[in-house]
Amino acid sequence: MDDVDLDAIRAAAGRIAGHAVRTPLLNAPTLDAAFGRRIYVKAECLQRTGSFKFRGAYNTLCQIDGDVVAYSSGNHAQGVAHAAQLLGKRATIVMPSDAPAVKVANTRGYGAEVVLYDRAGESREEIGERLVSERGLTLVRPYDDVRVIAGQGTCGLEIADDLPEDVTEVIVCCGGGGLTSGVALALEVRATVIPAEPEGFDDVARSLRAGARQTNDAATGSLCDAILTPSPGEITFPIMARLCAPGLVVTDAEALRAMALAWQHLRIVLEPGGAAALAAGLFHHDGDVAVVASGGNVDAQVFREALSDL
Repeated sequence: MDDVDLDAIRAAAGRIAGHAVRTPLLNAPTLDAAFGRRIYVKAECLQRTGSFKFRGAYNTLCQIDGDVVAYSSGNHAQGVAHAAQLLGKRATIVMPSDAPAVKVANTRGYGAEVVLYDRAGESREEIGERLVSERGLTLVRPYDDVRVIAGQGTCGLEIADDLPEDVTEVIVCCGGGGLTSGVALALEVRATVIPAEPEGFDDVARSLRAGARQTNDAATGSLCDAILTPSPGEITFPIMARLCAPGLVVTDAEALRAMALAWQHLRIVLEPGGAAALAAGLFHHDGDVAVVASGGNVDAQVFREALSDL
């Protein structure tokens, strides 16, 4: 039995109403014509803090007394920092030293204290637990928390409301699985959810094939920094194993191409990790589909690279 359910997602929708943005489900006839099918894009890049992460962060912090700590490469960091700012809490965020500069700057801009660490040589989990012990903070995990999953699932409720009835597959950018599992629960009787991951960091796809949680050998090595996680979550994986179709894997080049097409046809800005589902929908899927464009916090240099072939 899942530790989070549709009732929890609906309760989360009530908590975040008026605080989170109800993002649009976009469709561009020119993009449809180019690929010969309908492609719907849930534009979470237009969410507060530039990604879906604000949903889960706000839903969780509403239910926590006192100040918080989180670890993140950037999008969860910003979501927690801004939710804490709105709720009058202090946030300490543990971020890798190689995180995109725009994400570090924005996290500080929302009033959080940023603690940098070496992604290759230090454990963010150990640093987070030390701060919990030393400062009496509450840890807000990036995906393996039922409150976070329920908050992310509100994205799925909105997709269910807006998606044409005859479109029954939704591709979701997937790291640890908080968004994927939440959307899968929200859409359980409506659509099949397909995880999308970067090449070399396809722990969810491999885990779904194996029927048990797998890990990635590397911690870095893809432009899709937002969805580089060591393994699926203990809570998220059983949900994905029960509800999700086999995962799809995209290259960095495909993610960059999807970013360019999103800008060309939809006029939205995506980061590589946030474009993984669109890349999977365009280059590894046949038929009508909806995809979640999960974030748009991209450094200018990477965005210029994406647009260079237009």
